[in-house]
Amino acid sequence: MSFSQRLGLIPTRKLAQVDSIDKELENSLWNVLLVHLFSRWRTTDRQYSDTIQKSNFREFSELLYADFYKASLDSLPSSWKGFKKVIRDSYFGMSWHRKYSFIEFIVKLNYKDTALTLMEEFNRVLSRENSAYLFVSGVLAPITSKDEVDEVEKAIASRDKYAGVRTHMQTALGLLTDRENPDYRNSIKESISAVESLAKKLIGDDKATLGQALKTLETKHGLHSSLKSAFMTLYGYTSDAGGIRHGLLDGDKPCTKADARFMLICCSAFINFAVDSMED
Repeated sequence: MSFSQRLGLIPTRKLAQVDSIDKELENSLWNVLLVHLFSRWRTTDRQYSDTIQKSNFREFSELLYADFYKASLDSLPSSWKGFKKVIRDSYFGMSWHRKYSFIEFIVKLNYKDTALTLMEEFNRVLSRENSAYLFVSGVLAPITSKDEVDEVEKAIASRDKYAGVRTHMQTALGLLTDRENPDYRNSIKESISAVESLAKKLIGDDKATLGQALKTLETKHGLHSSLKSAFMTLYGYTSDAGGIRHGLLDGDKPCTKADARFMLICCSAFINFAVDSMED
């Protein structure tokens, strides 16, 4: 806590930034790019010390221009200094959601194997500046807790024998985080389907139900009865007449981002718990 915060002159914690990016966060995200990506620029020919074409960032600049900006490559600045100025001016003039699309695109490029470092550093400043989003498996998701991020990433990184679970979880995350056309209803469906897929795998029966899997965990692996009841209650909510499962079929129940986020995190935690329990 700073001196000003201790004296009550400025708030100790800013409000969550859900549909905006303030100046502090805007600058911090740009600084991550400067320090952890752009600083890796090197010329490959000292005779052309500031030329993009003779540098290790030629491919990066072309990918950014062609695939993110959708600009013609013959408009690409010839100098590295000029290129940085163009994208800097563009970045600081973007809307808040376009800025997030920009850094997400760069992370997905994984240029010079920087994706992991960039995600860690972006998450550090996103958390510090109280953004409503963090990187999860390469995309920005409406998740603010590091523990929740870890649970989802662990579920998505499931071993090959749980490939079906991984596919459902990746799809659920993608549907939740699509800023142009989010599909919360089908994100919830995919999260639930991931748990059902796991149940079948644990029992070794494609027709197994979640109840059968939980019973096996309870009798053979010490699953506490209260945990079993809690998840069956949650699962029951998604399956009853007013729940998500029926809503998916008849479209009569509006699903929110909060619903989809909750199910993604809850199902991820259960998947990790179940897999760890079976392997202990």
